[in-house]
Amino acid sequence: MSLEVAVAAPFKTRAQDRLGQGEFVVALSLEREWFSPDQAKRLVDVAVGRGLLASEDGDLVPQFDPAEVTVPEGFTPDESVLREQSTFESALDAIVAAGVEKQRAVAAINERQRALAVTIEAAAVLYAREQGAAVERLAADVREELAAEAGDEATDAEETSGADDAEETTDDPGAA
Repeated sequence: MSLEVAVAAPFKTRAQDRLGQGEFVVALSLEREWFSPDQAKRLVDVAVGRGLLASEDGDLVPQFDPAEVTVPEGFTPDESVLREQSTFESALDAIVAAGVEKQRAVAAINERQRALAVTIEAAAVLYAREQGAAVERLAADVREELAAEAGDEATDAEETSGADDAEETTDDPGAA
């Protein structure tokens, strides 16, 4: 995966297990000339979002062993690594990595979505867990999204019922 290679490179070059964000950005933008400084910062955000990096005490710490990653000679990451994957895409990648054919996985996810009347993300995470894929972070994201949606719907319902109550209790001078 080119994102993992791009994230591992600065740690491998410096032979360190943690780097300041500035040091990481300089390594990718000025030293390797793979990205602009803004793109390198975006890469940090994407890598943190995908669980490849964690921010600890102001430093970036890889959540994998960079020594296990090979940076091929002449490697240049594609700018697509800067694109944030959706929860569904991340779950699907985890399912495929667990050995399930992509087309079969998509069909099974769609079936669960229909049968359970849940979001595509929830169905994908459920199927991924059934297949033994590591999707704990994604499951937490889906739970947060569902809770936020439920909260929004409850707020909307309260506002609607509150508006109806207000209409019913309006003082009408002609009615007295």
